[in-house]
Amino acid sequence: MKHFSKFLLASMLFLGITSVNAQDDNNPWAIGIQTNAVDFYPTGEDAPGQGGYFDHYFQTENWNILPSVSRLTVGRYIGAGFVAEFAGSINQIDQFGSESIPQLSYYSAGLSANYSLRALLNDGWFDPVIGVGGDYNWIGDQDSDNLQNFDGATLNGKVGFNFWFSDNIALTVESNYKHSFETESASHFQHAAGIKFVFGGTDTDGDGIYDKDDECPEEAGLPEFNGCPDSDGDGVEDRMDDCPDEAGLAQFNGCPDSDGDGVPDNEDDCPEVAGLASMNGCPDSDGDGVADNEDDCPNEAGPADNNGCPEEDTDGDGIIDDEDDCPEVAGTRANNGCPEPTAEVVSELNEYSNTVLFDLNKATIRTESEEALNSIAEIMMEYPNTIFHIEGHTDSSGSDDYNLQLSKERAASVSDYLANQGIPSSRLTSEGYGETQPIATNSTSAGRQENRRVEISLDKNKEVRNSSN
Repeated sequence: MKHFSKFLLASMLFLGITSVNAQDDNNPWAIGIQTNAVDFYPTGEDAPGQGGYFDHYFQTENWNILPSVSRLTVGRYIGAGFVAEFAGSINQIDQFGSESIPQLSYYSAGLSANYSLRALLNDGWFDPVIGVGGDYNWIGDQDSDNLQNFDGATLNGKVGFNFWFSDNIALTVESNYKHSFETESASHFQHAAGIKFVFGGTDTDGDGIYDKDDECPEEAGLPEFNGCPDSDGDGVEDRMDDCPDEAGLAQFNGCPDSDGDGVPDNEDDCPEVAGLASMNGCPDSDGDGVADNEDDCPNEAGPADNNGCPEEDTDGDGIIDDEDDCPEVAGTRANNGCPEPTAEVVSELNEYSNTVLFDLNKATIRTESEEALNSIAEIMMEYPNTIFHIEGHTDSSGSDDYNLQLSKERAASVSDYLANQGIPSSRLTSEGYGETQPIATNSTSAGRQENRRVEISLDKNKEVRNSSN
């Protein structure tokens, strides 16, 4: 006992500057605190008080037991189930096999290589261990010449069991056979039982997953996500979740789809109302291609450039005002929304034009014809998109060239008069046809009078040009 305090102090110092018995890569170190029993009887030696191998193996009356912490182990996990272990123990020997002897001191220290079978048993609570190693043992009264003194090495074989209460604590029992080659009677069994603690793994975020296996070592997480968190509990870990603070669906990378329209809320301009993917999740109630949230008239179809509202058609002619040259007067699409003169209107124009008189052999319009021309101008004003053609005709009196020139000049005189009355020149064309288009016989005076005329027709072969005159 006089060396007990020294041994315990040395052991604790060793444990303080070294690390301990490993169970796996996560907890590479372990420390064991045990009570040990030394038995010399079942060692197969032919000596007084000893029996054959394993004879009376469980006969505890042959055991030397020190009822206190008398054995300490320190181990380091190597890998693949192997552990390197240092063990130091003390005891008091007063039983040599079946014989009582004067009390001797017992000290032992050594190394072993142990192999855990736990992994072969699916990492359960039951953990069989086998091992081999060597110790240096001191037995006897070191201050006397007692013949029972023994200092020497032994070759050890070990069988043990760990019973894991948790990932870090186990009840451990083991039996070591220590074979001495120097003094055969010094061979013995040493049994031990106690508690083993494993430690040494680093878990920075405290989530129970060691940093070496933790893909998010600084954030507490879940085992199913290798230590990474799932803050909203939607089954999508935060680092892959586009909406980590809102529970959502895996198909939308963890984002919700509140309105169920197939567009996740983070991409949905109208997350509370079911809509169309093409409209960023917003509806288009009137189907005009303008989303309701941007449509001033969501229940009436209209073009985008009019904010989704139908465009006005003041005159109701089917041509919207923006495209209608005559928005307040119903017209035809062919005439850009403006009305076109009917046959009756053209006939009325020609009734006036047939009364237009010129000075003899001249293109000068007589004053009495101005009233008729003014009426013609008023009618033309009603059709601002219509181009009118002024035709000049003569009878057959005179030469063809003369008649053709005179007809052109008279038609031009009528066109100029109408232009001066406010009809844009772009809406007037004129031409002389001489005597080539008679409407009556030139053989009589009455017929020739009918052939000397000015006619007005519609010129549909030309477009109206914007003009201010």
